[in-house]
Amino acid sequence: MKAHVDAVCISLAKGEKKTPVERVELKENHGIVGDAHAGEWHRQVSLLARESIAKMQAMGLSVDAGDFAENITTVGIDLVGLPIGTRLSVGETVLEVTQIGKECHTRCAIYYQAGDCVMPKEGIFARVIKGGAVAPDDPIELIA
Repeated sequence: MKAHVDAVCISLAKGEKKTPVERVELKENHGIVGDAHAGEWHRQVSLLARESIAKMQAMGLSVDAGDFAENITTVGIDLVGLPIGTRLSVGETVLEVTQIGKECHTRCAIYYQAGDCVMPKEGIFARVIKGGAVAPDDPIELIA
């Protein structure tokens, strides 16, 4: 199975889960057009593996794509194993990995339900090198 996009999600405000949409438009050095986390910084786009979400589902949580505030849910790629600086072709875009995991300053609702949350450990962040559209089922490839 080739690595691919499972879902694309956006939110209008920070600090809330994101909603899956049919497609997103990424703008170079900005992020996803219309998403609260877009801007000129190193965490323009967040990615989380479907496999990470499945871990939380196995703990009994009713969670799905976007519930961890990730923009792109992936399948078939070891996100946390990618070194900082790795470039990925995602749909029409090129992303560069800028951060693995994040500090969770406040405990989210998921943490209180399960006693754990995957996004701080298994989510990654990237900046947009080349803009374009991304939609579910788009391929994800490492750029050498």
